Amino acid sequence: MNRRTFLAATTASLAATQLAGPAYAYAYSSSPSGSTAVHYAVVARFWGAMPTGVTVSRRGRIFVNFPRWGDDVPFTVAELRGGKPVAYPDAEVNRQDASDLAGHFQSVQSVVVDGADRLWILDTGSPGFAGSSYGGPKLVAVDLRTDRIVRKILFPPEVVPANSYLNDVRFDLRRGAEGTAFITDSGGSNGIVVVDLATGRSWRRLTGHPSALPDERFLPVIDGEPFMVRPAGGEPTYYETGSDGIALSADGTRLYYCPLSSRRLHSVSTDALANPDATDAEVAATVEDLGFKPMADGLESDDKGRLYGGDLEHNAIWRRSPNGTYRTLAQGRDLLWVDTLSVASDRHLYAIANQLNRLSPFHEGKDLRRKPYLLVRLPIDAGPVRLV
Repeated sequence: MNRRTFLAATTASLAATQLAGPAYAYAYSSSPSGSTAVHYAVVARFWGAMPTGVTVSRRGRIFVNFPRWGDDVPFTVAELRGGKPVAYPDAEVNRQDASDLAGHFQSVQSVVVDGADRLWILDTGSPGFAGSSYGGPKLVAVDLRTDRIVRKILFPPEVVPANSYLNDVRFDLRRGAEGTAFITDSGGSNGIVVVDLATGRSWRRLTGHPSALPDERFLPVIDGEPFMVRPAGGEPTYYETGSDGIALSADGTRLYYCPLSSRRLHSVSTDALANPDATDAEVAATVEDLGFKPMADGLESDDKGRLYGGDLEHNAIWRRSPNGTYRTLAQGRDLLWVDTLSVASDRHLYAIANQLNRLSPFHEGKDLRRKPYLLVRLPIDAGPVRLV
C-alpha cells in the first residue's frame, strides 16, 4: 500500500490547532563516539491537526503546514505568531475549495524558504490521498516582505499524474534564469520532478528507478512493534512508500534522496536532472548508491556538506558527515516519527515530531496518537544551504 492510499480511512475530527509556550527537554545521544547528552528545545506543541513541515526565514519567522489527511484542518499553511499558528498568507487561500483547485491550497505537504528568502508552498492537491486533478498540485511562492503570493506553478497531468503525491522540495536559484526546483514524488509514480522557475516548465526524472522505489518487504520496528499497514479486520501488509526525503549538497552538484520504506541513501547529478534534453538513461547513469542510512522521512543539509535526518526506529536525529560517517545528535521518547527538518540562519536544526506511525491505518482503525505533536530545535555549528 503506497502513501496515496494508506490513510484513506482516517476520519478523525480534532479541535483547532493551538500551541503551548516554549519548554525544554533532554535528548540523550547514543552516538558511536560516546558523546555527552545534547539538549533540544521544544519550540511549539500542537494540540490539534498533525503537522508535517517546517521552515524558518532569515529573520526567524517560522512556518508550518498541516496536510488534510483526515484531521480537522482549518488552514493547511500557518505562521507561528505569539505562540499560535495563524493562517498564512491568509485564511481565504487556505480554504479548501474543490471548485477552484488552483486558487486555494488543497492539502499542503511541505513549506520551504529558499535562498532569496521567499516562502514556497508545495500543494499535493490530494486531500485524504484521494488523487489529484489539474490545478490541485502546485508550487506557490510568497514574498515575505509583502506576505503576498507572487508566483504559482501548476503541474500538468503528464508530469504529476493523479496518483502522484508531491512530498518535499529544494531550490537552486543559480540554475536557469530564475532558478530550478527539485521535488520528490512519493506516490504511485515514484521519482523526481524538476521545475524551471522562470518558465514554469516541469519534467520527471527517475520515475520507477530502483533508487526511488520502496525496498521490497521492508519491515522496520517503530514504537516497539513491527510497522505495517494493519486494516481493521484485514491482514497486515508492508508499508510501501518511495522517494520522500530530499536535500541538496552544499555546492549544488548532487541531489540526495531516499525512499521512506528503505534504509538506503542515493544521490544524483543535478546537472543531469536539470537538463530537459537528457535521456532517462543518461540521468540514471549519474545515480550513486551511498549505502546504509537509518530509516528516515525528511532529509536536510547544511553549508558544511553534512546531511541530517530522523532515525524513525530509534526516536533520534542523526547527522552524516561528508566522509559517510553517522552521528546521533539527539534521542528522546518524544522524538517519535521525526518528519521534516530545516536548518535555519540561527544555526539551529528545526524538526517536526508528529507520531505518524500511530495513525489509525497502522493500528486496526484505532488512532493512537497522543497530543501534543512537537516542533523542536537543537544547536548545530552550521547554517542553511543557500544556492543563490
